[in-house]
This record gives sequence, C-alpha cells and structure tokens, in this order.
Amino acid sequence: MPEILVLYYSVNGAVKTLADHVARGVGQVEGMSARVRTVPKVSAVSEAVEPGVPDSGAPYAELADLLECAGVALGSPTRFGNMAAAMKYFWDGTGSLWLSGALAGKPAAVFSSSASMHGGQETTLWSMMLPLMHHGMLIVGLPYTENELSTTAGGGTPYGATHVAGMDGTQPVTDAERRLATALGRRLAETALKLI
Repeated sequence: MPEILVLYYSVNGAVKTLADHVARGVGQVEGMSARVRTVPKVSAVSEAVEPGVPDSGAPYAELADLLECAGVALGSPTRFGNMAAAMKYFWDGTGSLWLSGALAGKPAAVFSSSASMHGGQETTLWSMMLPLMHHGMLIVGLPYTENELSTTAGGGTPYGATHVAGMDGTQPVTDAERRLATALGRRLAETALKLI
C-alpha cells in the first residue's frame, strides 16, 4: 500500500499532535497509509549525540523513508520564523536525493506550531517548502473550501496546518486546528494517489 511520510520535529508535543492528525487524514483515503517519523535533536556540543533509536514516539527518519513514500508531510515548530535546526539539519543531508531527482514530482505539505499568533507560522511553512521545491516536489496547501480556515481564532493558513501554542507552549491543539491538520493529510494523500 502506498504511504505518505509524515515527518516532524516536536519539542512540547503540539507538532506531534498535528502530525498525528495529518496521519489520520492520510488514513482516511482508501488505498493510502501514513508512515510517521521524526528527527533527532541537534546540539551545539559536538560530542553530544542522540541515541540511535528514540526512547519513545516515532522512529527517526532515514533517506529511504523519503524514497519509499509517495508524498511527504513536513512539520516543525517555529524558530524565529524558520523551521527548527533539527529539521533543517535532516534536509541538509538529502543532497544525494536532490542530485538523482528522486523526489521530483512527489506531493508535499507542511505544518507548524508557534508560541504566538504572529510568531512566524507562515514564514516557517515557507521555509519548509524551500527544500521541498528544490527537490522538485509539488506543494499541496489548504483551500478555503475548508471552512475552519475562514473561522479559526487559532492556527490555520492556506499554506498548511498550524497551531498557536501560547507563550509557555501549553495551549492544547484546538478542534479547528485538528480538523485542518486532518484535512491537510487527506488532501495530500488524495493528491498522491492521483499521481501514482
């Protein structure tokens, strides 16, 4: 069965929650399933390493996950309007796939969480789109036919699903944000199925 790679990095759990709902949306499309993966933290201390297998949660992503999947949903918390270093580090290691054109033509979508409403969600989504576009991937967003996009008081953009976590990172993902993340996964899986 074709799979969509739901690849995320999460610190306080909000991006993981969004990833779970993106994966749920993928699973709503007959003939598609989700493969959920994460990336390890990076450290400024050169001797520091993460364990080869995470203590809990999704396994770490490998380049093979990108090759084997029919599409990618990419999620990261906002770091000053940009994707987190851990996610950037992972994508910086995909040069061999870029050289071979292995990801060209596959659909991709993005999602994020920030502390505040104006915390750079949209620029973070765009920052994640950049390596995807360099790989030749086709970006899938959220159309305004998703009613929550016009009515949410929290996260949600046409560029991808988002969440407003609050300054302490404890605001739960709202029902509207969950529905938008699910809709994004469903739309990505439907698009991938058409392209296979």
